Amino acid sequence: MNHYVSHLEAAIDGTVLPFGQLANMHNGRPIWVRYHLDKIKAAVTPADIAKRAPSLWRYRELLPLPLDVEPVTLGEGMTPLLHCERLGKQLGLSQLFVKDESQLPTGSFKSRGMAAAVSLAKWLGVKRVALPTAGNAGGAAAAYAAHAGIECFVFMPHDTPVVNQFEAELYGAKAFRVNGLINDCGKIVKDGAERMGWFDLSTLKEPYRLEGKKTMGLEIAEQMNWELPDVIFYPTGGGTGLIGMWKAFAELKELGWISATLRFPRLISCQAEGCAPIVCAYDKGERFAELFPNARTVASGLRVPVAVGDFMILDAIRASGGKAVAGSEAKIADWMRRASSAEGISICPETAVCFDILEQMVAKGEVQPDEKVVVFNTGAAPKYLEAMPYNLPAIDKDSVDWGAIS
Repeated sequence: MNHYVSHLEAAIDGTVLPFGQLANMHNGRPIWVRYHLDKIKAAVTPADIAKRAPSLWRYRELLPLPLDVEPVTLGEGMTPLLHCERLGKQLGLSQLFVKDESQLPTGSFKSRGMAAAVSLAKWLGVKRVALPTAGNAGGAAAAYAAHAGIECFVFMPHDTPVVNQFEAELYGAKAFRVNGLINDCGKIVKDGAERMGWFDLSTLKEPYRLEGKKTMGLEIAEQMNWELPDVIFYPTGGGTGLIGMWKAFAELKELGWISATLRFPRLISCQAEGCAPIVCAYDKGERFAELFPNARTVASGLRVPVAVGDFMILDAIRASGGKAVAGSEAKIADWMRRASSAEGISICPETAVCFDILEQMVAKGEVQPDEKVVVFNTGAAPKYLEAMPYNLPAIDKDSVDWGAIS
């Protein structure tokens, strides 16, 4: 057997679908990849994994790409899990960690999903792909498509951060700005699929980006010696990573790589107050989220007014004992600077929202001082120039005011 996939499964109703052919959604909803976990358990152990290169692909048996197929890779390695003592002390936490995804090849966690999705697309014979993007996904897709020799089309809201606009063009994608939001861009991708002959690479509209994002959960478990944190704060737009981590934890428990009695982390889905459809649905006790009106936030990756995997996100949050919370738009720039300057980590605006929410929850006693807390930093700060309204003071070279400097 050159892979361990047993089948694909419709997330909405459990319909079994075949693996090894192109798939987008079933009845308008996402698809899971399922594995022969018993065969994986017999084939590989955590000790075997530990001997492998520190790469996303070290978990090859738990990924869908056949073992004899070369992945499309830009060297995406394991990202560090950084103990943030100074920032933790400010927040009253002894075990605060940041999982720093900004160190991946394209500067964000999108490298994970695109490495898997583009690898599968190439294996299945795709020649051109298209996707909407709120920011980092477009650049990552363009980069991996370029490495694979696949044509890439990217559609983004007209006010997408300028660095994200330029990187898609830089990597050779046919990139377009659209006078709308990401869901409007998604409609263009959907409407053009037959006419343009492209494969839809949108968030959760194909099964494999989720599998790439799943490796975040696998890495956390391994980096914590096959234990898990108590709480995870995750910036949630489309929610692929949150869903993927929950899937990873379930697979690890069935494999026996983590204890059968180990409690999974509480998942805190973090959104900005200017675009919080998951928060609204969570607060109302609903399984599906409504379109969020007039979505607006400087944390561009969170500006997803409707998510096709909404029920998957909400199911995972509730099963974990977690919650969905909105952070303050006004505090984003301050938290970017506060967290970055405390720890030397390049904190993106989406993660700044997480820190605002973490501070709220610590103050309310919803996160305890000795709990192991992991906050995901999903991208690099320099990709978000618009979110950093800092004005540096000027100095006259001929008449330095040393008092002003001190």
